Amino acid sequence: MRITGITTHVVGTAWRNLTYVLVHTDEGLTGVGETRMLGHTDALRGYLREAEANHIAGSDPFAAEDLVRRMKYGDYGRAGEIVMSGIACVEMACWDIKGKALGVPVWQLLGGKVTDSVPAYANGWYTTERTPDAYHKAAQQVMARGYRALKIDPFGTGHLELGAEETRYAVSLIEAVRDAIGPDAELMLEMHGRFSPATAVRLAREMAPFRPAWLEEPVPPENLKALAKVAAKVDMPVATGERIHDRIEFRELFESQAADIVQPDLGHIGGILETRKLAATAETHYTLVAPHNVGGSVLTAASLQLAACTPNFKVLEHFNDFADAEIKKVVKGAPEVDPETGRFPVSHAPGLGVEFDADAAAEFPQQQARFDLWADGWERRAPK
Repeated sequence: MRITGITTHVVGTAWRNLTYVLVHTDEGLTGVGETRMLGHTDALRGYLREAEANHIAGSDPFAAEDLVRRMKYGDYGRAGEIVMSGIACVEMACWDIKGKALGVPVWQLLGGKVTDSVPAYANGWYTTERTPDAYHKAAQQVMARGYRALKIDPFGTGHLELGAEETRYAVSLIEAVRDAIGPDAELMLEMHGRFSPATAVRLAREMAPFRPAWLEEPVPPENLKALAKVAAKVDMPVATGERIHDRIEFRELFESQAADIVQPDLGHIGGILETRKLAATAETHYTLVAPHNVGGSVLTAASLQLAACTPNFKVLEHFNDFADAEIKKVVKGAPEVDPETGRFPVSHAPGLGVEFDADAAAEFPQQQARFDLWADGWERRAPK
């Protein structure tokens, strides 16, 4: 079996574009992969056109390890976000083809499942009026859908520092959410990597009474010593890793013991097997894996294939219930959270277990998507 070519399809939403890559073969099997770009979609598509000519066309989809190596190192450059995201789409699609050809789910090819279901946490649910009452109601709606965990960034436009008034307001939002979800649900606290170590530590202590399940990206991700400084001073797990695009770059993070949970994004770090290798390394450092997952349903399906066979897997982020209602029809067989358990059942369908609908995708053309933490929408509050 050989790859004859690829086609790309961009599904536009208000705040991000989802790029789907179909890998076609000479035996009629087609696989699908996906990534989510913020501001680099056209660059990704340009890279994929060159990679198709230089590396992808004519390759054996069963030899994904070799194809990834050639795409990553064959052009004598340093693989960054765009290259690793392109690799991820193609690599996922190759696993999809292999599973379909053999009639088994991808997790079976990765060593077999260790669980029948995967816990989920909700994100994207708090794009509402930024008031305690609105957040309380929205959080209740999350729980009503069966979720047992959710994530929130309550810090508005804070950057490096956060003033006393803004801190009190952030505390009021978290207090409202904790009240809405009860004492047993997990509450993940997001900082989007934008505070100084001193501010992050102070805010973590302010939030401690509400028992966050983790503190995510408290400082900019480029400085591991700053992260280690925070980790040494807070009494809650620290999570990071969504903006690291090569598993090799996690080495110093593990050595520093600065993170309790790593959050690779399968769509940016080279796909399923690269993340599987990273998870195995994390296991040797007693570190949990909770992938960053703000793409569409194909990326969710791929992340679940990894989750099913990973002993140190903690929980999977899920946006699709809250940000993607209008585009759900683009992917047939999209994973759904069980409303009784708050968990994803592990699929037994061949490959990734989903199918991409190109006709449905054409209804959502690429947009000039904008995701800006400093936008006015993040500052909405009730009148004083």
